[in-house]
Amino acid sequence: MTTTVLAQTTPAASSGFDPMTLILLAAFAFLIFMMFRGRKKAQKAQEQLKAELAPGAEVMTQFGLFGTVVSIDDENNKIVLELSPGNTATVHSQAVAKVVPQESAASGQAPAAEGYAQEAPEDTRRLDGTDTTKE
Repeated sequence: MTTTVLAQTTPAASSGFDPMTLILLAAFAFLIFMMFRGRKKAQKAQEQLKAELAPGAEVMTQFGLFGTVVSIDDENNKIVLELSPGNTATVHSQAVAKVVPQESAASGQAPAAEGYAQEAPEDTRRLDGTDTTKE
């Protein structure tokens, strides 16, 4: 007395429209679109930076080093920066983060932070009472 059970599919389940497949395809298409869009934005920003780079431009590297571009070697992707008079550094061209606007580069000084005094402190006595002013 063995019975055989056969699995049967209903005709409505095997044919027709599956909304989950459509949602998965739409999500996949959206992810691909966003990846290409981000890459295109980054490439446009890199091209703009490369267009602004020229000898004499004030730049900042990704590690916070400020300098003036002395020469650009496109073949080897190297840029020579003058950090201070007589001191140069060679960096990879991708290490340049941004070109500093001419307004702050022309002043030669970093803008003072608000609330901080640029003058020497008035009270120059130490805790032991001795005076530290040089006369």
